[in-house]
Amino acid sequence: MAGIYLHVPFCNSRCIYCGFCSTVSRDLRQKYIPALMREIQERRDFFSPLYESDRIIKTLYIGGGTPSVLPTEILNEAVSAIRDAFKIAEDYEFTVEVNPDDITEDYALSLRKMGVNRVSMGVQSFKDSHLRWMRRRHDSETAIKAYRILRSAGFDNISLDLIFGFPLMTLKDWEENLDRITDLNPEHISAYQMGIDPETPLERMEKTGEFSLPSQEESEEMYSLLQKKLKDGGYIQYEVSNFCKPGYHSRHNSSYWNRTPYLGLGPGAHSFIGRHREWNTSDIATWCDLSTMQIREGETLSPEDVFNEILMLGLRTAAGVSLDTLRNCGPQSPLFISDLLPKLSAMESNGLITLTPDGKIKIPPGKFFISDGIIRELFV
Repeated sequence: MAGIYLHVPFCNSRCIYCGFCSTVSRDLRQKYIPALMREIQERRDFFSPLYESDRIIKTLYIGGGTPSVLPTEILNEAVSAIRDAFKIAEDYEFTVEVNPDDITEDYALSLRKMGVNRVSMGVQSFKDSHLRWMRRRHDSETAIKAYRILRSAGFDNISLDLIFGFPLMTLKDWEENLDRITDLNPEHISAYQMGIDPETPLERMEKTGEFSLPSQEESEEMYSLLQKKLKDGGYIQYEVSNFCKPGYHSRHNSSYWNRTPYLGLGPGAHSFIGRHREWNTSDIATWCDLSTMQIREGETLSPEDVFNEILMLGLRTAAGVSLDTLRNCGPQSPLFISDLLPKLSAMESNGLITLTPDGKIKIPPGKFFISDGIIRELFV
């Protein structure tokens, strides 16, 4: 089993908080597809170290940026090249990220024709004042209309994104957002606390005193309301920021958390196989102009890195991580386990983790909001 991520680094405008590899310049769009085709061909043997059955692509995810700013004909050209270069499973999950203002009936039907079976749409808020402040291109009505168009086109696996934890948003605003999204009843919901990424308008506003994040207590109250509302709405929390109806978890994102090999294509994309990670340059012009051997860096994970990564990724999920998995992840694992066990005992006493009878380590849902701090304390 393996996955492929394809990064489309183009947007028609930049959101106030966005730190992703993207550009609003149109000059590079003509160079992008030829460069992507070259990279697909150069990377067709990426999964060759795996057993043949493990080389089959089970998930394809086109993210950005904003993939939906590109015509589906261009996206389909890239997808066709991927299908020619790799063996794709018949039941694979094929996700495309979209913005609401790009969705028309023709575009939605073209995505279906291309083979897309899951759509992830960035709504972020159903409050127009929030969307204007974020510099989003759509309003609430456009988002709802786009969702209905996708439904009419036959999509039965739709994920919607929301953002919380910024000064304009009151607890009442957040509750209304959650009521609106559960009324729509998508199969999947991702909800992220706003952060301040480097070199974004939000960071510049923070430095000048125009912006500051809410207190941890305020954001935690919003997160708790998120968990309650979505649970009441029939959603299962399977990861810190992700909720789904039964059977509709994101197979692609779950592959990151269980360390399934994946190939990243496009500027800024990351790849992982075995103990090796690689990443393409985030300089879009450089990625377009140079061969992929010149635009990629990588690292081989140390035994400590592997242990900590398995621990971190597992504890972000509701399923947790097995002590047996940690014990068997490398020859130095018994030493790491010896260091870990006293920490687990102390944290269990404080209610920060639970140890199940079958040997699973889990962070209780009520402590997910502070999971980053808990995980850091457990690193070896």
